[in-house]
Amino acid sequence: MKPMRVLRIFRLSLRALTRNKMRTALTMLGIIIGVGAVIAMVSIGAGAKAAVQSRFEAMGTNNLSLRSGSFRGPGGVQSGAGSLPLKLELVDLIKQRCPSVQYITPLYQTRAQVVFGNKNWNTSIQGVNENYEIIGNWNLDYTYSGSRFFTQKEVEEGARVCVLGADTVAKIFPDDDPIGQILRIKTVVFEVIGVLRAKGQSGGFGSRDDLILAPYTTVSTRIIGANAQLQEIQMAAYSASSTDAAQREVETLMREYNRVQPGQADNFSVRNMADIAESAAESQNIFTILLGSIASISLLVGGIGIMNIMLVSVTERIREIGIRMAVGGQEEDILIQFLFEAIVLSVTGGLIGIGFGFAVSKLLHFIPMFATITTIVSPSSIFLAFGFSVAVGVFFGFYPARKASRLDPIEALRYE
Repeated sequence: MKPMRVLRIFRLSLRALTRNKMRTALTMLGIIIGVGAVIAMVSIGAGAKAAVQSRFEAMGTNNLSLRSGSFRGPGGVQSGAGSLPLKLELVDLIKQRCPSVQYITPLYQTRAQVVFGNKNWNTSIQGVNENYEIIGNWNLDYTYSGSRFFTQKEVEEGARVCVLGADTVAKIFPDDDPIGQILRIKTVVFEVIGVLRAKGQSGGFGSRDDLILAPYTTVSTRIIGANAQLQEIQMAAYSASSTDAAQREVETLMREYNRVQPGQADNFSVRNMADIAESAAESQNIFTILLGSIASISLLVGGIGIMNIMLVSVTERIREIGIRMAVGGQEEDILIQFLFEAIVLSVTGGLIGIGFGFAVSKLLHFIPMFATITTIVSPSSIFLAFGFSVAVGVFFGFYPARKASRLDPIEALRYE
């Protein structure tokens, strides 16, 4: 078919669509909403994935975590055959017998009310040793003069010193320099010696900066008390490449320490952050695909709307089609004209939908439910949504176009 002939048919298609602008706009609305929904939903999934990756990168991919119990049961309780609570002596044993482990810290954790003057705040209290600054990949905020982390000597002595997260500082010391100030955690007074640089929000996981770090010797005895239970032991291997070796060494030591017999399941768990990060990324990919698939249903609904309107248009224009065929119009011309009309509807709706989806993804940040999620609009999501909208237009527009092209000219001219 000659280009000029195709162009003439295309102009006829545009003229037919502009005869009833309201109906054309409403027909495109389904495609606009569908494309916008796909882009917005995929952007939420991409943002959540980036947040998870950022969270694990902040933790460090060469990190390991040792917990009691082989898995989590109902209510978050860790269980396993003959599960044994972690003991503090394991820290020294791992230092001695696991050469791939460079840094290690016990971790006691609780929540408590923190009071300074007339301000108070409920936050996470974590008892760790001097290595946690490196293991947790934390950096001190040196805009506060004299900010520092506690030392090994302070840990051994059970000193009442603490380091604050950025959010905790904002809540308790909004107008004061916290360094050197005395605050109260439960009934125990602590001196603030440092402030951590903010790591930011983590996309649905809450703030990573709302915490207080203190020597584990102080937290376990003075804050938690007699019922203090070591939650986990955190470690850092010398490098990401030695993480697997460190994990094997710790697992071997723990099986021996807990007297796990050959063939029995472990009653402890050693989590490799690199493996967890990879699994989390795979889960987020599935989540993104699920969101996009759900949103794409609206595109199918929009396509059905196109087919419905095109069938109505064919019925309304039967006599016109008959006249065109009577004066020499071919089946191919009629088919292409109605197919063009469907494609124009889907393409125009798709282009407007791209702008709509981009706007929605940015406005989601102002909705409290999605305030902690940073949406990411990727070029692939735009091409996917737009390509799908065009495919929907062609698919659902073909049947009405084929029906129009196969009308009997004589019967079409008789139609009233």
